[in-house]
Amino acid sequence: MKNMKRLLSVILCVLMSVEMSHAQTVSFNVKDYGARGNGKRLDSPAIQRAIDACHRAGGGTVIVPPGTYLSATVELKDNVTLHLEKDALILGTTDYKAYRNLDPFTEGLGIEVGWALLVAVDARNVGLTGEGTIDGQGSALKERHIKEDKRPEKDRWGLRPFLLRWVRCQGVTVKDVTLKYAGAWTSHYFQCTDVTIDRVTIRSVGVAHNDGINIDGCRHVRISHCDIVSGDDALCFKTTSSKMACSDIVVTDMKMKTNQAGIKMGTESMAPFEDIKISNCHIYDTKNGGIKLFSVDGACLRNVEISDITMDEVRTPMMFRLGSRLSVFRKQEDTKQSTGTFENVVVRNVRAVAADKAQLDPPSGILVTGVPGHYITNLTLENIHIRLLGTGTEEDARRQVPEAVDQYPEVKTFGPKIPAYGVWARHVKGLKLKNVTFELKNPDARPKIICEDGDLEIYE
Repeated sequence: MKNMKRLLSVILCVLMSVEMSHAQTVSFNVKDYGARGNGKRLDSPAIQRAIDACHRAGGGTVIVPPGTYLSATVELKDNVTLHLEKDALILGTTDYKAYRNLDPFTEGLGIEVGWALLVAVDARNVGLTGEGTIDGQGSALKERHIKEDKRPEKDRWGLRPFLLRWVRCQGVTVKDVTLKYAGAWTSHYFQCTDVTIDRVTIRSVGVAHNDGINIDGCRHVRISHCDIVSGDDALCFKTTSSKMACSDIVVTDMKMKTNQAGIKMGTESMAPFEDIKISNCHIYDTKNGGIKLFSVDGACLRNVEISDITMDEVRTPMMFRLGSRLSVFRKQEDTKQSTGTFENVVVRNVRAVAADKAQLDPPSGILVTGVPGHYITNLTLENIHIRLLGTGTEEDARRQVPEAVDQYPEVKTFGPKIPAYGVWARHVKGLKLKNVTFELKNPDARPKIICEDGDLEIYE
């Protein structure tokens, strides 16, 4: 019996090896399936035919050679990697009606979204590789959209497509490619496992909601060596569903410039954020926060470590928020939750230069706040140095900060004046400041640290 089990194990290993080898060696060129690559007509049907043929053959690589391939929605299938050769460009059509939404959901502002240029749903072993580029033509698409859709912008923007969407996929690789100018979010990974994102360049600005990388309820994720310039949050962790946490995630060696936050957890926050490590990142020229960690829809945010971060010209370097907005984003499968928790978070080894002009006037360095009866617990800030403008007045030091219990979590929600220039904390337990220092360009009459309704330990 033991010999039979060993034999079956050997056979299984051989079959898996053969399958992997087959997937790695079999290739399909999109031009063999009718793609022209001249940028004048839609090549997405031809690209889809190549993907489907590759899938039927058991998997492999679909090659996109140099050229410009005008495209609407393309769907990847099991065991297929789309490989963009150098000087290959997939160019999203500006006809927003040509895109498909294979997994609709509601994002944090209450808009239905999910249309995408490149998408994979319930697929295994899928990837996007190569030195080529995907360009969503976001600004041109928006211009065409507003001419045809006369609704207010807040009601219509959700129809604009994401660049990449990976939905409930297992084994996702995105490597070496350049992603540009999405119509909305640049990339969205929803309930995926075993995800690798490496050496990806993102240049996605020009329209609102141009998030860079959105990790939404994914497990076993590794992100490294990416260079992001985005109109919205650069690296954002979300949980738009209560069914699957963001967990076992390691991020390292990133460059991030953004009109919003560099590193963010929330805004959509129903399932936990846990066992996440982020290190060795440079955040610069942000128009909002550097590091923003939020749980406002019932999530447990815990066991997060962020270390070795540099920031230059960042508005409001850090914000930590436990709130009770309690929104629901997938209304067919989720219901409203109770207030979550925020515990056991460590941020260490941070050097930041705060921008002189910020959402807060004058700027403050670090905001930490729960809500009455719900405390941020065991947050440790260690070896932090922040350079600030100063200029706060005695009147600023007397300002009362709104609770905003059920409001959208944002720095400006608590401004424009904060009564401390360094750390302002409220509704906290076990807050530890270890070697946290501030350098002022100008005198500031506000206290360096304020802690309301909480306990604080300071270590020099």
